[in-house]
Formats: sequence, C-alpha cells, structure tokens
Amino acid sequence: MNKDEAKKRIAKLSQEINRLRYEYHVLDKPEATDEIYESLMAELKSLEEQFPDLRSPDSPSQRIGGVPLAKFKKVRHAVRQWSFDDVFSYEDLQKWEEKIQRMKEKIPEIAKEKMEYAAEIKIDGLKIILTYENGLFVLGATRGDGVIGEDVTENLKTIYSLPLKLSENISGVFVGECWLSKRELKRINDARTKKGEALFANSRNAAAGSIRQLDPKIAASRHLDSFIYDIDLIEKPKELSSLKSKEELSSFKMPETQIEELDLLKKLGFNVNPDHKLCKTIEEIEKFYQEWIHKKDKQNYGIDGIVIKINSRKIQEALGYTGKSPRWGVAYKFSPEKVTTVMEDIKVQVGRTGALTPVAHLRPVLVAGSTVSRATLHNEDEIKRLDLRIGDTIVLHKAGDVIPEVVEVLKNLRTGKEKVFHMPKICPICGGPAARKPGEAATYCLNKKCFAIERENLIHFVSKKGFDIEGLGEKIVEQLMNEGLISNAAEIFELTKGDLEPLERFAEKSAQNLVEAIEKSKTIEFAKFLFALGIRHVGEEMGILIERNLNLITNKKIKSLSDIIRYFPAINSEDWGKIKGVGEKSAESLRNWFNDKKNLELLEKMQESGVKVDLAELAKEEKLKLRGLTFVLTGELENFTRDEAKDIIRKEGGDVSSSVSKQTDYVVAGENPGSKFDKAKKLGVKIIGEEEFKKMIK
Repeated sequence: MNKDEAKKRIAKLSQEINRLRYEYHVLDKPEATDEIYESLMAELKSLEEQFPDLRSPDSPSQRIGGVPLAKFKKVRHAVRQWSFDDVFSYEDLQKWEEKIQRMKEKIPEIAKEKMEYAAEIKIDGLKIILTYENGLFVLGATRGDGVIGEDVTENLKTIYSLPLKLSENISGVFVGECWLSKRELKRINDARTKKGEALFANSRNAAAGSIRQLDPKIAASRHLDSFIYDIDLIEKPKELSSLKSKEELSSFKMPETQIEELDLLKKLGFNVNPDHKLCKTIEEIEKFYQEWIHKKDKQNYGIDGIVIKINSRKIQEALGYTGKSPRWGVAYKFSPEKVTTVMEDIKVQVGRTGALTPVAHLRPVLVAGSTVSRATLHNEDEIKRLDLRIGDTIVLHKAGDVIPEVVEVLKNLRTGKEKVFHMPKICPICGGPAARKPGEAATYCLNKKCFAIERENLIHFVSKKGFDIEGLGEKIVEQLMNEGLISNAAEIFELTKGDLEPLERFAEKSAQNLVEAIEKSKTIEFAKFLFALGIRHVGEEMGILIERNLNLITNKKIKSLSDIIRYFPAINSEDWGKIKGVGEKSAESLRNWFNDKKNLELLEKMQESGVKVDLAELAKEEKLKLRGLTFVLTGELENFTRDEAKDIIRKEGGDVSSSVSKQTDYVVAGENPGSKFDKAKKLGVKIIGEEEFKKMIK
C-alpha cells in the first residue's frame, strides 16, 4: 500500500471507528461487536505506525497515547467556573424563586419576561472543562478553584463518549461531568480487594481519583464516562470559506435557552443526559424531583439531586452572579444520608471573629462514607429550636455532603438524665465577657485580645488559601504564641532560625526549613493576600472579584502593598459595592478594616519585613483596553463582522451581552440599528459609532 492509498484508508477507518464509538458510547445503540471495533482499530494503528506523519491529533488511536506525566500543569480557565448554591427542601426552593422574582422585577429589561426552568439530573461526578479549537479537542481541565484548574487532557481523551473532533468546525469551551458507573466501581473495588488495597468509598471518589492519575493508561482501564451540559463560549470558525451560507453561520450562535443549548451539544457529538425537562412552574420542578427520588438508585451512575436553571439566557445574563454562584440557578439536593447517634457533650469553640460556636461531640458514627464524631450546632437559637440536651439521641446528616449537622432529637429515647445546655457568659479561652450582639444569633467574646481569636486569625493567615506557609500548622502557631514569639501576623515574618532552634519540636534543620518557607511566602498574589487578612464577609471568591475589578473602585494605580496602605482607606462602602458580588455587609467590612489604624500599622510592619503583594496579573489585565466594560452590538458594521467585533472586545478584556440593560457600558451602533438602539436611548446607555469604537481599541 502506497502513501496515498494509506491516507485514504486511514481517513475511512477513522470515520467508521468514530461512527461506531458514537453509536456505542453516546447513543447506546451498538451496531458492531467489540471484536469488529478492535479489529478496525488494530488496522488503523498499524497503518499509522507505517506512516507516522499521517497520524492526526484527533485520530481514534490517540485516546490512550499519552505517556505518564511527572505532574499536572495548572491552567487558567477561559471562562470563570461557578458552583450552584444548594437547597434541600421545597420550602427552600420557593424562597429561592421568590428572591429571584423580586430581583427580576427591579430589572426593566426582564421584568415582564416569563420564567421557565430547565431541570437536569445532577450527576455525582467530577466537573470537567473542555476546550475545542476548529472542532478539535485541545484541552481538558478540572474545575480547581474556578479560575485555575489542572490540565488532564490526556486522561479525558480516554473517555470514549467525549469526541476528539466535533461534528462542526467550531471553537468553544464546554462544561460537563465525568463519572464512573456503579458496575465499574464494583469491578474496580473487587480487584482492589484481591490486592489488599483500600476501596473507593463511592463512584465520585473513584472518578476523581482516575482523572488525577498521572498515567493515562490507568484512567483508560477504568472506563470513565461523561455527560456534557453547558456551553461557556462558542467562537466562529476560523475559515469562513467552509460555511455554505449565512444561515449556517447563524447556527453557531449561543443558544437563547438552556434546552436549546442541550440540543446543540448533542448535535455537536457530546453525550447529553436525556433525562432533562422544561418546567413552567416550581410545582412541576417538585414533581420531577420526587420522580427522581424513586428512580435515582436504579441508574448506573450516582445522582445526588437535580439542577434547576432559568431557561432564558437573557434572564440569566441580567441576573448575573454573586461572589460564589449564579443567581439564576440552584442545585436541589436529595435528602442526605441520615443516621442516629448519641450526643455525649457540647463544647464551645472561639473563632477568628470572636464568635462562640457550640460543637456537638458525638458517639462516632459512619455517615455518607466517613466516620463522624463532631457536628456543628450553629448557635444558641438552633439548640433551643431543636430542644437539644447533652445525652440526647439525635439524627445526624451531612448538609450538602460536607458538614455534619444535627437535624432532629429522638425525645422518646430520653432517660431523664439529659442535661440542658446554656451558652457561657464568659469566654471559655480568655475568661473575658461574652454576649450576643444586637440583631445577631451568635454570642461573641468581647475581648479583642483574646488568645483564641488571635490564634484563629493567625491560623487563617498562614493557611493554604492565604500565605500558605509550609510547616506552620495550627500546633506550631499555638506554640509560637505561647512562647511569646508572635502575637500578630506581621511578627511571623520577623522570626529567625535562632528564635526557633531552642523550642521543642525544632532542631537546626526544621528551624531552617520554616524560616525559608516564611521567606518564600513573602511574595503573595493580591486575592490570597486579601483573604489572609481575615476581613469579615470577604472570602477567597470575593478576593478574586475585587482583584479583577479594582478599576471600578479607585482611579489610582495599585502597584504595591504601599499603594494599598495609601489608597484603600479612601475607598468608601459605596465604592466597594460597585463590584458585582460585593454586598452591603462585605463593603462595610472592607471600609472598616482599611480605616482601622491598628490594621494599617500591621500592614506597614509587613511591608517593613519584606512582604510584597504580587500585582503582575492585575497589571497585565489593566493593560487590556476594554477591561471590565460590557458592550452590546447592533446594526451593520463596515469594517468588522459582528463576530470579529466580539472577538476584539473579549480579547481586550470586555464582555459582550445580547441585550441592553443598565449594566451595559456601551452600545456600538452600525447602519440600520435595531430595537437595542432605542432601548439604549431609553435607559441612557452611551451609544457610540464604529469610528469611536475603533479609537477605543486602537
């Protein structure tokens, strides 16, 4: 066989293998036996070995072609990845809808829009983000922190329900779930039992463990599967000549509803869960939810609830996001696994805000795959609501599959020896006064110098999400405080090898290691720095939001810690609140923190000790001409196609919206503008022509 013949044969083989793969793994309608499939694959591999230059990146043979990696690379997502808030009851769902309705009525462009919902099965798997360029799969990543994930492309290539080439020549970012079947979990655990290895607790753990294997062959051996449910971004084809008409081009626009989005994903070749439904009311959602409570255990994959999304993308865009999650969607979780146990005692912990939190000490019990001996009781009001007493038999569940929570007391099992609990009037750590603040359910230690508050602040400061100082864990922090070596965060950076060597647990090497770790941590990203300060109501997600939107709150160029000390005290609550996702409480906390003289002195001491806030990424983003601005395009542009203009806006840091709202910064109007032009005039949104737009991007 000569090269030309081989090329044609390889193309034919690839086409047929991909067709059989799609029928087997996506449509679940296999037309050929495994033997036929494997025989065709063997011929393809043989030809590609003879003619290596004919082997394409999207060849079916490349699914398990990767070599073992030394480690996973970090990748920045093209589109921010969010997590949905959870609800656990129909009452919670009603409250969510009522809240959304109130917000919707305040936004003119969607106030009269009809709300319908897309209800989808919530797969208990691992979130994956897929990038395709010109139809080819080029990058697969884990969610990570929503901004930075890990490159697991080679492992995702082993999933046969994921196409290496889309049915259309487009570029985009697609999101879904990687999962392991219950049958496969049993097979893997049976094999691990024979080898004397630890078993996977559930299919989600097994899927996550498989995707994070450095050797793709291990991932391939576990027969993972996928469902794709979201389109984050669709770009036009790079070669417009391949399109037949304008109508064909229009088919690549972002769908207007979630249901249409699922249909498009299926047409592109992805495996889409067929069990989704358009619901016109939350009563229909509840009916769908109740159906799946009874059906979930009969499926071959784990299901832990349903996801509800407002079907209209127009409404979605107008409602937007909080600092952590979309406002337009929610995860309606199935009731978590519940168990009973005995609450043997209630202890009080003191957090970094000074809040006294009662914690239930339980007779150890297995729940949702893990042994639990502690559970949160939230506050005094919650204990009274439950009529909870020390010695009670209680019902425990894992709220959101994460935090163990006491939900019920089995009063019929009381013996009369149970004891009523009272919140202490003095702090259990420092002995200072403790009291409830007006309007709050929590009790607080009123001594600002309380050892427990300082300890928790410092533990928070050095944690992984903060300064991430290796070797400086909770016990070492407490030891250094007890020895009088540190009393605030700034003093950590003044520690020397000589300070540490005389201490118990330290020798010359360990002292040197900690000093080096502290030195290494002195340069820190802005978002991590803000999180480390422990400002109330300001978490890691909000730190990222603020970092990306500093231009909205100050016209000063923030280039260093010195600039933060100099300019942040002048930022008022209203300015902080200009950032979407920063609420009133967070804005007030930020204003108060940066106007506290002691806090500014702390920052100055850090600066003197060599702490530097890395604003390189911020500086890079600030150079983008359209950063933080939202545009709407209308009419016919002379020098750009609509998609070219969108590309330019996005590359320069701006956002493109399909509808005009008060949040729109500019409407770019070409010849024969439509209704968006009239709406912009009505709302007072600035309208610019093509020439002015060209000047902005010059």
